[in-house]
Amino acid sequence: MPDVADIAHIPGEKGWPIVGHTFTQLRDPHAFTRRMVETYGKVYRVHSFGGWNVALIGAEANELVLFNKDKIFSSEQGWGPVLDQLFPRGLMLMDFDHHRIDRRALSIAFKPGPMRHYAGALNSGIAREVAKWDGTMLFQPAIKQLTLDLAADSFLGIPWGPEADKINEAFVDMVQASVAPVRKPLPFTKMKKGVDGRAFMVDFLTRETNRRRAEGGGQDMFSQFATATREDGSLLPVDQVVDHMSFLMMAAHDTITSSATSMIHKLAQYPEWQEKMREEIFAVTGGPDGSGTPRNLEYDDLGKLELTEMVFKETLRSIPPVPSMPRRALKTFEFGGYRIPAGQHVGINIHYTHHSEEYWDDPFAFDPMRFTPELVKARHKYAWVPFGGGAHMCLGLHFAYMQIKVLMTHLLQRYRIVESEGYDPEWQAWPIPQPKDGLKIELKTL
Repeated sequence: MPDVADIAHIPGEKGWPIVGHTFTQLRDPHAFTRRMVETYGKVYRVHSFGGWNVALIGAEANELVLFNKDKIFSSEQGWGPVLDQLFPRGLMLMDFDHHRIDRRALSIAFKPGPMRHYAGALNSGIAREVAKWDGTMLFQPAIKQLTLDLAADSFLGIPWGPEADKINEAFVDMVQASVAPVRKPLPFTKMKKGVDGRAFMVDFLTRETNRRRAEGGGQDMFSQFATATREDGSLLPVDQVVDHMSFLMMAAHDTITSSATSMIHKLAQYPEWQEKMREEIFAVTGGPDGSGTPRNLEYDDLGKLELTEMVFKETLRSIPPVPSMPRRALKTFEFGGYRIPAGQHVGINIHYTHHSEEYWDDPFAFDPMRFTPELVKARHKYAWVPFGGGAHMCLGLHFAYMQIKVLMTHLLQRYRIVESEGYDPEWQAWPIPQPKDGLKIELKTL
Protein backbone atom coordinates (compact mmCIF):
# COMPACT_ATOMS: atom_id res chain seq x y z
CA MET A 1 0.00 0.00 0.00
CA PRO A 2 1.22 3.55 -0.69
CA ASP A 3 2.12 5.68 2.29
CA VAL A 4 -0.24 8.55 3.11
CA ALA A 5 2.58 10.88 2.02
CA ASP A 6 2.16 9.53 -1.51
CA ILE A 7 -1.39 10.89 -1.69
CA ALA A 8 -0.94 13.96 0.54
CA HIS A 9 -1.23 16.21 -2.53
CA ILE A 10 -4.81 15.01 -3.09
CA PRO A 11 -7.32 17.05 -1.06
CA GLY A 12 -9.45 15.25 1.50
CA GLU A 13 -10.01 14.36 5.15
CA LYS A 14 -8.89 11.79 7.70
CA GLY A 15 -11.85 12.21 10.04
CA TRP A 16 -11.85 10.66 13.52
CA PRO A 17 -8.84 8.80 14.92
CA ILE A 18 -8.67 5.13 13.85
CA VAL A 19 -12.19 4.92 12.36
CA GLY A 20 -11.83 7.95 10.08
CA HIS A 21 -15.09 8.65 8.22
CA THR A 22 -16.37 5.05 8.33
CA PHE A 23 -19.48 5.77 10.39
CA THR A 24 -20.14 9.10 8.65
CA GLN A 25 -20.23 7.31 5.31
CA LEU A 26 -22.37 4.47 6.62
CA ARG A 27 -24.88 6.89 8.14
CA ASP A 28 -25.53 8.79 4.89
CA PRO A 29 -23.10 7.92 2.09
CA HIS A 30 -24.83 10.07 -0.53
CA ALA A 31 -24.80 13.23 1.58
CA PHE A 32 -21.17 12.54 2.48
CA THR A 33 -20.17 12.25 -1.18
CA ARG A 34 -22.02 15.45 -2.09
CA ARG A 35 -20.23 17.35 0.66
CA MET A 36 -16.83 16.00 -0.32
CA VAL A 37 -17.31 16.86 -4.01
CA GLU A 38 -18.55 20.35 -3.14
CA THR A 39 -15.58 20.87 -0.81
CA TYR A 40 -12.72 19.18 -2.66
CA GLY A 41 -13.81 18.49 -6.22
CA LYS A 42 -14.15 15.28 -8.25
CA VAL A 43 -10.97 13.70 -6.91
CA TYR A 44 -10.55 13.45 -3.15
CA ARG A 45 -9.09 11.18 -0.50
CA VAL A 46 -10.86 9.88 2.58
CA HIS A 47 -9.80 7.64 5.45
CA SER A 48 -12.45 4.98 6.16
CA PHE A 49 -12.89 1.23 6.55
CA GLY A 50 -9.32 0.87 7.80
CA GLY A 51 -7.38 2.76 5.14
CA TRP A 52 -7.11 5.61 2.67
CA ASN A 53 -9.30 5.56 -0.41
CA VAL A 54 -9.26 7.92 -3.38
CA ALA A 55 -12.65 8.75 -4.89
CA LEU A 56 -12.91 9.42 -8.63
CA ILE A 57 -16.20 11.09 -9.45
CA GLY A 58 -18.15 11.56 -12.69
CA ALA A 59 -18.77 9.91 -16.05
CA GLU A 60 -15.17 10.45 -17.17
CA ALA A 61 -13.96 8.68 -14.03
CA ASN A 62 -16.43 5.86 -14.66
CA GLU A 63 -15.08 5.44 -18.17
CA LEU A 64 -11.45 5.45 -17.03
CA VAL A 65 -12.04 2.83 -14.33
CA LEU A 66 -14.66 0.59 -15.96
CA PHE A 67 -13.37 0.61 -19.53
CA ASN A 68 -9.88 0.16 -18.08
CA LYS A 69 -8.21 0.51 -21.47
CA ASP A 70 -4.67 0.50 -20.06
CA LYS A 71 -5.32 -2.29 -17.52
CA ILE A 72 -4.62 0.02 -14.61
CA PHE A 73 -7.32 -1.20 -12.24
CA SER A 74 -7.88 -4.55 -10.51
CA SER A 75 -11.43 -5.59 -9.75
CA GLU A 76 -10.16 -8.62 -7.84
CA GLN A 77 -8.10 -6.52 -5.43
CA GLY A 78 -10.88 -3.94 -5.14
CA TRP A 79 -13.72 -6.30 -4.20
CA GLY A 80 -11.58 -8.99 -2.56
CA PRO A 81 -11.50 -7.58 0.99
CA VAL A 82 -15.32 -7.59 1.04
CA LEU A 83 -16.15 -10.83 -0.75
CA ASP A 84 -13.22 -13.25 -0.81
CA GLN A 85 -14.12 -15.19 2.37
CA LEU A 86 -17.58 -16.05 1.09
CA PHE A 87 -17.65 -15.65 -2.69
CA PRO A 88 -14.05 -16.13 -3.82
CA ARG A 89 -13.06 -16.40 -7.46
CA GLY A 90 -16.40 -15.16 -8.75
CA LEU A 91 -16.34 -13.57 -12.19
CA MET A 92 -16.26 -10.05 -10.73
CA LEU A 93 -13.18 -11.01 -8.71
CA MET A 94 -11.13 -11.87 -11.80
CA ASP A 95 -8.93 -9.67 -13.95
CA PHE A 96 -7.78 -9.53 -17.57
CA ASP A 97 -7.09 -12.83 -19.42
CA HIS A 98 -8.41 -15.08 -16.64
CA HIS A 99 -11.61 -13.04 -16.52
CA ARG A 100 -11.97 -12.99 -20.32
CA ILE A 101 -11.50 -16.76 -20.70
CA ASP A 102 -13.99 -17.69 -17.97
CA ARG A 103 -16.50 -15.03 -19.03
CA ARG A 104 -16.53 -16.41 -22.56
CA ALA A 105 -17.09 -19.94 -21.25
CA LEU A 106 -19.91 -18.87 -18.92
CA SER A 107 -21.65 -16.75 -21.55
CA ILE A 108 -23.17 -19.95 -22.97
CA ALA A 109 -25.70 -19.81 -20.13
CA PHE A 110 -27.11 -16.56 -21.55
CA LYS A 111 -27.51 -17.63 -25.17
CA PRO A 112 -31.03 -17.59 -26.70
CA GLY A 113 -31.73 -21.29 -26.07
CA PRO A 114 -31.15 -21.25 -22.30
CA MET A 115 -32.71 -17.76 -22.00
CA ARG A 116 -35.90 -19.06 -23.63
CA HIS A 117 -35.97 -21.84 -21.02
CA TYR A 118 -35.47 -19.33 -18.18
CA ALA A 119 -38.35 -17.23 -19.54
CA GLY A 120 -40.68 -20.20 -19.18
CA ALA A 121 -39.47 -20.94 -15.66
CA LEU A 122 -39.82 -17.28 -14.63
CA ASN A 123 -43.35 -17.03 -16.02
CA SER A 124 -44.57 -20.11 -14.17
CA GLY A 125 -42.80 -19.32 -10.88
CA ILE A 126 -43.76 -15.65 -10.79
CA ALA A 127 -47.36 -16.31 -11.85
CA ARG A 128 -47.78 -18.88 -9.06
CA GLU A 129 -46.52 -16.53 -6.33
CA VAL A 130 -47.99 -13.25 -7.56
CA ALA A 131 -51.45 -14.85 -7.56
CA LYS A 132 -51.08 -15.17 -3.76
CA TRP A 133 -50.18 -11.49 -3.30
CA ASP A 134 -53.30 -9.51 -2.55
CA GLY A 135 -54.07 -6.68 -0.17
CA THR A 136 -51.57 -5.01 2.15
CA MET A 137 -48.08 -6.50 2.24
CA LEU A 138 -44.37 -5.83 2.76
CA PHE A 139 -42.98 -6.07 -0.74
CA GLN A 140 -39.22 -6.33 -0.12
CA PRO A 141 -39.23 -9.57 1.93
CA ALA A 142 -41.79 -11.08 -0.45
CA ILE A 143 -39.73 -10.38 -3.57
CA LYS A 144 -36.57 -11.47 -1.74
CA GLN A 145 -38.10 -14.89 -1.06
CA LEU A 146 -39.49 -15.14 -4.56
CA THR A 147 -36.09 -14.30 -6.05
CA LEU A 148 -34.46 -17.04 -3.99
CA ASP A 149 -37.11 -19.53 -5.06
CA LEU A 150 -36.71 -18.53 -8.69
CA ALA A 151 -32.96 -19.03 -8.34
CA ALA A 152 -33.56 -22.59 -7.14
CA ASP A 153 -35.73 -23.19 -10.21
CA SER A 154 -34.09 -21.22 -13.03
CA PHE A 155 -30.49 -21.21 -11.76
CA LEU A 156 -30.16 -24.60 -10.11
CA GLY A 157 -32.96 -26.55 -11.79
CA ILE A 158 -34.26 -28.07 -8.57
CA PRO A 159 -37.93 -28.08 -7.49
CA TRP A 160 -39.18 -25.85 -4.71
CA GLY A 161 -39.20 -27.79 -1.46
CA PRO A 162 -37.04 -28.83 1.51
CA GLU A 163 -33.79 -29.00 -0.48
CA ALA A 164 -34.35 -25.54 -1.95
CA ASP A 165 -35.14 -24.21 1.53
CA LYS A 166 -31.80 -25.48 2.89
CA ILE A 167 -29.93 -23.91 -0.02
CA ASN A 168 -31.78 -20.63 0.44
CA GLU A 169 -30.96 -20.56 4.16
CA ALA A 170 -27.25 -21.16 3.52
CA PHE A 171 -27.25 -18.58 0.77
CA VAL A 172 -28.93 -15.89 2.91
CA ASP A 173 -26.33 -16.51 5.65
CA MET A 174 -23.52 -16.01 3.11
CA VAL A 175 -24.98 -12.76 1.78
CA GLN A 176 -25.52 -11.32 5.26
CA ALA A 177 -22.00 -12.25 6.31
CA SER A 178 -20.46 -10.50 3.29
CA VAL A 179 -21.22 -7.11 4.89
CA ALA A 180 -20.85 -8.13 8.55
CA PRO A 181 -18.65 -5.79 10.65
CA VAL A 182 -16.84 -8.73 12.31
CA ARG A 183 -14.69 -10.21 9.54
CA LYS A 184 -13.50 -13.36 11.35
CA PRO A 185 -15.72 -16.47 11.68
CA LEU A 186 -15.92 -16.32 15.47
CA PRO A 187 -18.61 -18.40 17.21
CA PHE A 188 -22.14 -16.95 17.06
CA THR A 189 -21.20 -14.24 14.53
CA LYS A 190 -22.76 -13.60 11.13
CA MET A 191 -19.41 -14.41 9.56
CA LYS A 192 -19.39 -17.86 11.19
CA LYS A 193 -22.88 -18.56 9.86
CA GLY A 194 -21.78 -17.32 6.45
CA VAL A 195 -18.67 -19.50 6.36
CA ASP A 196 -20.76 -22.51 7.41
CA GLY A 197 -23.27 -21.63 4.69
CA ARG A 198 -20.49 -21.51 2.12
CA ALA A 199 -19.24 -24.96 3.22
CA PHE A 200 -22.76 -26.35 2.71
CA MET A 201 -23.07 -24.70 -0.72
CA VAL A 202 -19.64 -25.88 -1.85
CA ASP A 203 -20.49 -29.46 -0.90
CA PHE A 204 -23.88 -29.33 -2.63
CA LEU A 205 -22.67 -27.61 -5.80
CA THR A 206 -19.64 -29.91 -6.11
CA ARG A 207 -21.79 -33.02 -5.99
CA GLU A 208 -24.28 -31.51 -8.41
CA THR A 209 -21.60 -30.41 -10.87
CA ASN A 210 -20.22 -33.95 -11.07
CA ARG A 211 -23.70 -35.44 -11.40
CA ARG A 212 -24.76 -33.09 -14.19
CA ARG A 213 -21.59 -33.69 -16.12
CA ALA A 214 -22.15 -37.42 -15.88
CA GLU A 215 -25.80 -37.10 -16.97
CA GLY A 216 -25.17 -34.56 -19.74
CA GLY A 217 -26.52 -31.42 -18.06
CA GLY A 218 -29.80 -29.62 -18.69
CA GLN A 219 -31.29 -26.23 -19.57
CA ASP A 220 -30.98 -24.59 -16.15
CA MET A 221 -28.15 -22.10 -15.63
CA PHE A 222 -26.14 -24.36 -13.31
CA SER A 223 -26.14 -27.20 -15.84
CA GLN A 224 -24.99 -24.77 -18.51
CA PHE A 225 -22.09 -23.68 -16.29
CA ALA A 226 -21.24 -27.27 -15.34
CA THR A 227 -20.80 -28.26 -18.98
CA ALA A 228 -19.24 -24.98 -20.22
CA THR A 229 -15.90 -25.30 -22.01
CA ARG A 230 -13.00 -22.94 -22.54
CA GLU A 231 -11.54 -21.97 -25.92
CA ASP A 232 -9.38 -25.11 -25.98
CA GLY A 233 -12.42 -27.34 -25.39
CA SER A 234 -11.59 -28.14 -21.76
CA LEU A 235 -14.24 -28.09 -19.07
CA LEU A 236 -13.94 -25.52 -16.31
CA PRO A 237 -12.50 -27.09 -13.13
CA VAL A 238 -15.24 -28.21 -10.75
CA ASP A 239 -14.20 -25.82 -7.97
CA GLN A 240 -14.38 -22.90 -10.40
CA VAL A 241 -17.86 -23.90 -11.57
CA VAL A 242 -18.89 -23.94 -7.89
CA ASP A 243 -17.43 -20.50 -7.21
CA HIS A 244 -18.91 -18.94 -10.34
CA MET A 245 -22.37 -20.34 -9.61
CA SER A 246 -22.29 -19.25 -5.98
CA PHE A 247 -21.18 -15.74 -6.89
CA LEU A 248 -23.70 -15.34 -9.70
CA MET A 249 -26.58 -16.32 -7.42
CA MET A 250 -25.43 -13.74 -4.86
CA ALA A 251 -25.07 -10.96 -7.43
CA ALA A 252 -28.39 -11.70 -9.13
CA HIS A 253 -30.36 -12.19 -5.91
CA ASP A 254 -29.36 -8.98 -4.14
CA THR A 255 -29.48 -6.66 -7.13
CA ILE A 256 -32.80 -7.96 -8.48
CA THR A 257 -34.38 -7.77 -5.02
CA SER A 258 -33.22 -4.17 -4.66
CA SER A 259 -34.16 -3.00 -8.16
CA ALA A 260 -37.58 -4.71 -8.16
CA THR A 261 -38.39 -3.13 -4.78
CA SER A 262 -37.27 0.29 -6.04
CA MET A 263 -39.38 -0.04 -9.18
CA ILE A 264 -42.52 -0.99 -7.25
CA HIS A 265 -41.98 2.06 -5.01
CA LYS A 266 -41.62 4.33 -8.04
CA LEU A 267 -44.74 2.91 -9.71
CA ALA A 268 -46.74 3.54 -6.53
CA GLN A 269 -45.35 7.08 -6.31
CA TYR A 270 -46.04 7.81 -9.97
CA PRO A 271 -49.29 6.00 -10.88
CA GLU A 272 -49.35 7.64 -14.32
CA TRP A 273 -46.32 5.56 -15.30
CA GLN A 274 -47.91 2.46 -13.80
CA GLU A 275 -50.93 2.99 -16.06
CA LYS A 276 -48.76 3.56 -19.14
CA MET A 277 -46.87 0.34 -18.42
CA ARG A 278 -50.13 -1.55 -17.91
CA GLU A 279 -51.42 -0.35 -21.26
CA GLU A 280 -48.22 -1.51 -22.95
CA ILE A 281 -48.32 -4.91 -21.23
CA PHE A 282 -51.97 -5.44 -22.19
CA ALA A 283 -51.16 -4.50 -25.79
CA VAL A 284 -48.26 -6.97 -25.98
CA THR A 285 -49.80 -9.93 -24.10
CA GLY A 286 -53.45 -9.40 -24.97
CA GLY A 287 -54.28 -8.94 -21.29
CA PRO A 288 -55.80 -11.55 -18.94
CA ASP A 289 -57.65 -14.48 -20.50
CA GLY A 290 -61.37 -15.10 -20.21
CA SER A 291 -61.02 -16.39 -16.65
CA GLY A 292 -59.06 -13.31 -15.58
CA THR A 293 -55.71 -15.12 -15.45
CA PRO A 294 -52.78 -12.98 -16.67
CA ARG A 295 -51.16 -14.16 -19.87
CA ASN A 296 -47.44 -14.94 -19.92
CA LEU A 297 -44.83 -12.69 -21.46
CA GLU A 298 -43.34 -14.76 -24.26
CA TYR A 299 -39.60 -14.71 -24.81
CA ASP A 300 -39.99 -13.33 -28.34
CA ASP A 301 -42.05 -10.41 -26.98
CA LEU A 302 -39.51 -9.17 -24.42
CA GLY A 303 -38.21 -6.46 -26.73
CA LYS A 304 -41.72 -5.07 -27.29
CA LEU A 305 -41.97 -3.75 -23.71
CA GLU A 306 -40.02 -0.61 -24.59
CA LEU A 307 -41.72 1.74 -22.12
CA THR A 308 -41.40 -0.82 -19.32
CA GLU A 309 -37.68 -0.98 -20.03
CA MET A 310 -37.39 2.81 -19.91
CA VAL A 311 -39.15 2.90 -16.54
CA PHE A 312 -36.77 0.22 -15.26
CA LYS A 313 -33.74 2.16 -16.52
CA GLU A 314 -34.94 5.35 -14.82
CA THR A 315 -35.45 3.35 -11.60
CA LEU A 316 -31.86 2.09 -11.84
CA ARG A 317 -30.68 5.65 -12.42
CA SER A 318 -32.60 6.93 -9.41
CA ILE A 319 -31.70 4.03 -7.07
CA PRO A 320 -28.77 2.06 -8.53
CA PRO A 321 -28.53 -1.34 -6.79
CA VAL A 322 -24.72 -1.03 -6.63
CA PRO A 323 -24.16 2.60 -5.58
CA SER A 324 -20.36 2.50 -5.77
CA MET A 325 -17.57 0.23 -7.05
CA PRO A 326 -14.09 -0.34 -5.61
CA ARG A 327 -10.89 -1.00 -7.52
CA ARG A 328 -7.16 -1.03 -6.74
CA ALA A 329 -4.62 0.67 -8.99
CA LEU A 330 -1.95 -1.68 -10.35
CA LYS A 331 -0.06 1.19 -11.99
CA THR A 332 0.50 4.84 -11.21
CA PHE A 333 -1.90 7.02 -13.22
CA GLU A 334 -3.14 10.58 -13.51
CA PHE A 335 -6.71 11.83 -13.37
CA GLY A 336 -8.21 15.24 -12.81
CA GLY A 337 -4.77 16.79 -12.52
CA TYR A 338 -3.63 14.44 -9.73
CA ARG A 339 -1.04 11.68 -9.72
CA ILE A 340 -2.37 8.57 -8.00
CA PRO A 341 0.20 5.91 -7.06
CA ALA A 342 0.19 2.20 -7.82
CA GLY A 343 -1.33 0.13 -5.03
CA GLN A 344 -3.87 2.77 -4.07
CA HIS A 345 -7.48 1.75 -3.41
CA VAL A 346 -9.83 3.86 -5.52
CA GLY A 347 -13.54 3.91 -6.14
CA ILE A 348 -16.20 5.39 -8.39
CA ASN A 349 -19.58 6.62 -7.16
CA ILE A 350 -22.40 5.54 -9.44
CA HIS A 351 -25.18 7.11 -7.37
CA TYR A 352 -23.56 10.54 -7.44
CA THR A 353 -23.04 10.45 -11.21
CA HIS A 354 -26.64 9.33 -11.72
CA HIS A 355 -27.77 12.47 -9.86
CA SER A 356 -25.32 14.98 -11.28
CA GLU A 357 -26.74 18.05 -13.06
CA GLU A 358 -23.72 17.84 -15.33
CA TYR A 359 -25.34 14.89 -17.13
CA TRP A 360 -29.03 15.01 -16.18
CA ASP A 361 -31.70 17.72 -16.26
CA ASP A 362 -33.55 17.92 -12.92
CA PRO A 363 -31.74 14.75 -11.72
CA PHE A 364 -33.92 14.12 -8.66
CA ALA A 365 -37.13 14.01 -10.72
CA PHE A 366 -38.45 10.66 -11.98
CA ASP A 367 -38.66 10.79 -15.78
CA PRO A 368 -38.37 7.59 -17.85
CA MET A 369 -38.36 9.69 -21.03
CA ARG A 370 -34.68 10.35 -20.35
CA PHE A 371 -34.11 6.97 -22.01
CA THR A 372 -35.46 7.65 -25.46
CA PRO A 373 -32.88 6.55 -28.07
CA GLU A 374 -32.16 10.17 -29.00
CA LEU A 375 -31.36 11.29 -25.44
CA VAL A 376 -29.33 8.17 -24.71
CA LYS A 377 -27.21 8.77 -27.80
CA ALA A 378 -26.58 12.42 -26.83
CA ARG A 379 -25.47 11.58 -23.27
CA HIS A 380 -22.02 10.52 -22.06
CA LYS A 381 -21.87 6.73 -22.41
CA TYR A 382 -20.68 6.30 -18.81
CA ALA A 383 -23.18 8.67 -17.17
CA TRP A 384 -25.50 5.66 -16.58
CA VAL A 385 -23.70 2.56 -15.33
CA PRO A 386 -25.94 0.48 -13.03
CA PHE A 387 -24.56 -2.70 -14.65
CA GLY A 388 -20.95 -1.50 -14.64
CA GLY A 389 -19.14 -1.27 -17.95
CA GLY A 390 -16.24 -2.46 -20.05
CA ALA A 391 -15.00 -6.01 -19.67
CA HIS A 392 -16.80 -6.38 -16.33
CA MET A 393 -20.21 -5.33 -17.62
CA CYS A 394 -22.76 -7.50 -15.78
CA LEU A 395 -22.93 -10.86 -17.57
CA GLY A 396 -26.55 -11.36 -16.49
CA LEU A 397 -27.99 -7.96 -17.41
CA HIS A 398 -30.35 -9.40 -20.05
CA PHE A 399 -31.57 -11.94 -17.50
CA ALA A 400 -32.25 -9.04 -15.11
CA TYR A 401 -34.29 -7.19 -17.75
CA MET A 402 -36.22 -10.39 -18.46
CA GLN A 403 -36.99 -11.12 -14.82
CA ILE A 404 -38.23 -7.57 -14.19
CA LYS A 405 -40.38 -7.55 -17.33
CA VAL A 406 -41.96 -10.91 -16.48
CA LEU A 407 -42.60 -9.76 -12.90
CA MET A 408 -44.25 -6.53 -14.02
CA THR A 409 -46.30 -8.38 -16.64
CA HIS A 410 -47.91 -10.60 -14.03
CA LEU A 411 -48.27 -7.91 -11.36
CA LEU A 412 -49.83 -5.23 -13.53
CA GLN A 413 -52.30 -7.58 -15.22
CA ARG A 414 -53.68 -8.41 -11.75
CA TYR A 415 -53.20 -5.43 -9.45
CA ARG A 416 -52.94 -1.71 -9.02
CA ILE A 417 -49.97 -0.85 -6.78
CA VAL A 418 -50.79 1.70 -4.07
CA GLU A 419 -48.92 3.31 -1.18
CA SER A 420 -50.52 5.27 1.65
CA GLU A 421 -50.73 9.01 1.09
CA GLY A 422 -47.64 10.73 2.46
CA TYR A 423 -45.76 7.45 2.85
CA ASP A 424 -42.01 8.07 2.59
CA PRO A 425 -39.98 5.03 3.66
CA GLU A 426 -36.44 5.47 4.95
CA TRP A 427 -33.88 3.62 2.81
CA GLN A 428 -30.71 1.82 3.72
CA ALA A 429 -28.34 3.31 1.17
CA TRP A 430 -25.38 0.93 1.41
CA PRO A 431 -24.18 -1.67 0.46
CA ILE A 432 -27.41 -2.54 -1.41
CA PRO A 433 -30.33 -0.07 -1.26
CA GLN A 434 -33.46 -1.31 0.45
CA PRO A 435 -36.34 0.23 2.46
CA LYS A 436 -35.79 -0.26 6.17
CA ASP A 437 -39.47 -1.04 6.82
CA GLY A 438 -39.76 -3.57 3.97
CA LEU A 439 -41.86 -1.22 1.73
CA LYS A 440 -45.51 -1.21 2.73
CA ILE A 441 -47.77 -1.42 -0.29
CA GLU A 442 -51.33 -2.41 -1.11
CA LEU A 443 -52.14 -4.50 -4.17
CA LYS A 444 -55.69 -3.76 -5.33
CA THR A 445 -57.20 -6.32 -7.67
CA LEU A 446 -58.19 -4.79 -11.01
